[in-house]
Amino acid sequence: MRLRVLTAGVLASAVLLTGCAQSVDPIERLGKKAAQRVRPHGPAGRPAYRHWGLTAPLAPAPSPAARPLAGTTGRGLPPVVDHVATRDKVVFLTYDDGAERDPLFVDMVRELRLPVSMFLTDSVVGPAYGHFARLRSVGANLQNHTLDHPSLRGLPYAGQRAEICGQQDKLRARFGLRPRLFRPPYGTYDDATLRAAADCGISTVVLWRVSMGTDDLTYAGGAHRLLPGDIVAVGPDETPTPTLRQRTTRLLREIQEQGLTVGRLEDYV
Repeated sequence: MRLRVLTAGVLASAVLLTGCAQSVDPIERLGKKAAQRVRPHGPAGRPAYRHWGLTAPLAPAPSPAARPLAGTTGRGLPPVVDHVATRDKVVFLTYDDGAERDPLFVDMVRELRLPVSMFLTDSVVGPAYGHFARLRSVGANLQNHTLDHPSLRGLPYAGQRAEICGQQDKLRARFGLRPRLFRPPYGTYDDATLRAAADCGISTVVLWRVSMGTDDLTYAGGAHRLLPGDIVAVGPDETPTPTLRQRTTRLLREIQEQGLTVGRLEDYV
């Protein structure tokens, strides 16, 4: 009898240990909704926001009741936006090209639950699609930024279509998705761009009102401060320092100081 009791106890302990090993991630263990109530922590048990250089956690973004954006181009073409018309106190973080390969940026997105949008160029991403698969697995959204990053304005329709549809096909082959959003390189486009984007299944062409460079925010027009609904473009790394993580931390601090938080662009457009 004693042997049977000991055996049962060992088996129960093994089941518990196995279960823990398979369910470390709160999203897997509790489900997505329950995991939203779990406060992620960084190394040594520090709250994640402190680990990534913030003084307070990011406020949760509201859930928009419906997409507020109406088409702005007419003629059945996708709208072009650099700002979302919303009363929600949110801004949207977008990253271009795909040159950044820092694995710690994946940790930052995961631990802070940042709803970032990555506009990828195939010739820049190259063999590093695995990095963006990891980013996607922690909540980043992958969108289209052409195959080869040319300035599209003035190019023939066929060439523009090849650039946009070609990257749609690449992303579908890599990730099983066809992006709805497209950002033209350098923000340049013409009617042929919009026609090609529509023919490739793009629903919205995304520009930006605010850009984050090496040190400062630059505003394309209007108020020289962040406003609700602003789309922020964080450019690729051009110098070793500050890193993309450091620039993102500066940007998040600025967002918090102005009473805003980060929203998921794909929920609004």
